[in-house]
Amino acid sequence: MSKALQEAFAQYDEGKIDRDALVAEQDKAAKDSVQRTEETGETLVTDGEQRISSFATYPLIHSLGPPSRGGGLADNLKPDGQYFAIFDDGHHRQLPRLTSGPFKYRNWSADYFSRSKPYASKCGMKTAVIAPSMLYLLYPLQGDVPGYPKEQFVDDLVNECEKDIRKCFDAGAQRVSIDFTEGRLAVRNDPSNPWTGAQLLKTFVDINNKVLDRFSAEERTNIGIHTCPGGDCDSTHSADVDYHELLPQMFQMNAGYFLIQCASEKDKREVYKEIGECIRKDANVVKQVAFVGFVNPQAREVESAESICEQILEAAKYIPTDQPGATDDCGFSPFSIDVKPKHGSPDFARDIAFQKIANRVKAAGMAREKLSK
Repeated sequence: MSKALQEAFAQYDEGKIDRDALVAEQDKAAKDSVQRTEETGETLVTDGEQRISSFATYPLIHSLGPPSRGGGLADNLKPDGQYFAIFDDGHHRQLPRLTSGPFKYRNWSADYFSRSKPYASKCGMKTAVIAPSMLYLLYPLQGDVPGYPKEQFVDDLVNECEKDIRKCFDAGAQRVSIDFTEGRLAVRNDPSNPWTGAQLLKTFVDINNKVLDRFSAEERTNIGIHTCPGGDCDSTHSADVDYHELLPQMFQMNAGYFLIQCASEKDKREVYKEIGECIRKDANVVKQVAFVGFVNPQAREVESAESICEQILEAAKYIPTDQPGATDDCGFSPFSIDVKPKHGSPDFARDIAFQKIANRVKAAGMAREKLSK
C-alpha cells in the first residue's frame, strides 16, 4: 500500500477528509496496482487489496478508525476480542468479540473487487476473502454468547463466507483465494495468545470444508487456500512452527489450489517433500495444485529470475509434475498501517514488490521450458 493511501486512511480516521476523498485515493492506488502487475506478465492480477484496511476484518469494518468515521463495529461486536496474532517484533492485531447474534457481514470482498475490475485491460483478475476459521475466533473461547449457541454462529458464519465467495465469482473473479494465515498459528501453542493452544486446527479445517463443500468440483478448482507465518510491518507471527504440523491437515481441505509460503523457510527442501507427500490427486473430485512461494516479501533484496528458477526446479523433484505452481510468499502489506520498517518506506517496498513479481513470472517461464524437455 502506498504511503499516500496510508495517509489517506489516517486522515479519514481523524476526520480530516471524507469518504469520497478516501475512495478516490483507493481508486488511484488500485489502478496503479492492477496496471503495474499486468506489466510484470502475471496472467491473473489483483488490486493488491488496496481498498481494505485489514485483510482479517474487512467484512466487519471500513477502516481501523473510530465509529464516527465508518470504522465502527456492529452493535453486537465489541473491540476487546482475541489477538489473532502476536508478531515477533511485539506488535499485535486484535479481533472484535461477538456479544449477540446473528452474525452478518457488513462488507463484501466482491464490492471492492467490482470497483477495481475495470482497470484490468490485459488479463483476468482474481481476489481473496478471509477464511471463516479466522472469524470463528470472534466467538469467545470460554462460555457462550447469550441466546446464540456456537453451532448457530458457525452456520451463520459459513453462510456469509459462501456468499462472499459467490459474490466474487458473480462479479467476474476468475479465482478466489481464502486467506488461512491462522492455520499455522493454530499449532503454535503460544502462552501469550490463548487460542493458539486450544488445538483448533481440525476445527478450522472442518469449518473451511463446510464452505468449500457447498461448491461444485468445477468451482472448487478455482477456490484456493493461502497459508503463511504472517507478514506485517516486516515481521512474522509463526515462522517458528514446523510445517509438518500444518500441511497434512491443511491439504484435507477440498480446495483446488494452495498458496504456500516457502521462500523464507530455513529448510525449503523439507517443505517441498511435505507438499509432495500431502497434496491430493482427488480432493472430492478435484486435483489439487500447490503454488509455492518463491519470493520473500519481507526481504529488501530482489531475488533473481535465475535463483527463483533453481528453486522451482528443486521443488519439482518432490511435487508431482502436474501439481506445482509458483507464487509469492505472502501479502506484501496486509494492513493500512503497515509502514514497512525494514524497507524504509511503503513506496520503496511497493517498487520492490513489483520487481519481485516480474522476476518470479520470468522464472516460472524458464522453469516450465526446462521441465518440458
